[in-house]
Amino acid sequence: MIRGRAVAGAVFGAMTLLGCLASSVEAAQCGSSPAGFEAWKREFSAEAQGKGVGPTALSALMQTNYASATIAADRGQRSFSLTLDQFLAKRGATTIVAKGRQLKQSHAALFASIEQRYGVPPGPLIAIWGMETGFGSQRGNQNMLSSIATLAYDCRRPEFFTDQLYAALKLIDRGTLSGSTRGSMHGEVGQTQFMPKSILAYGTGNLEVAANALSSTANFLKAHGWRAGAGYQPGEPNFAAIEAWNAAGVYQKAIALMGRQIDEGGGAAASR
Repeated sequence: MIRGRAVAGAVFGAMTLLGCLASSVEAAQCGSSPAGFEAWKREFSAEAQGKGVGPTALSALMQTNYASATIAADRGQRSFSLTLDQFLAKRGATTIVAKGRQLKQSHAALFASIEQRYGVPPGPLIAIWGMETGFGSQRGNQNMLSSIATLAYDCRRPEFFTDQLYAALKLIDRGTLSGSTRGSMHGEVGQTQFMPKSILAYGTGNLEVAANALSSTANFLKAHGWRAGAGYQPGEPNFAAIEAWNAAGVYQKAIALMGRQIDEGGGAAASR
């Protein structure tokens, strides 16, 4: 009887534990409205603490707000469905190329140093810089952590943004970012708009500083197969590294085209 009670107790305990775990999973499920965000934060915070996330980051997480503007932006990314010519016009390619050529000359020593270290020429780096933030003038004013936490909670792409959220919390614990860090709608930060996982893997200093952001971007491209001296137009060896930077085909082609025009000089921004 004693043994039977022990076995029965163990079974009951196991069932209770499974029930708790099931409740935990249910509480952490994604949502499609602000209604469940606060409960999700509490559950996610408990899970994150169990994975070693520290009190500074956890406190920042609990202070986040549901980012309705981020959700609206995530649902409305229509520019990536444009033709290449439409995309170039919408994003101001002519201005980016013209300003990019000036920056290539005025920052020649910086770009030479980056190319020597990473093998990436100025053109694609400058094109990315111009495309992402207008050369640092439009870095976004959304709370980075609220944006990423909202997207991790949202049902559209929770797995991708959960990874980004853990990376953001790690960066906050390290002091690289803070709970008040501002960025773009999806949590991108810095002059060339890095997501937290990419900051951890490829960041080379404060990304609000242009030189660090450009070096980090070159580091990213090199890590994704960039080969010094090889071409970077569609079908050429280094185009795959540009594809790794952004998944939208029209964006990739725009960067390759503008980069070539900046590197070679001459010609209109929309020419082929």
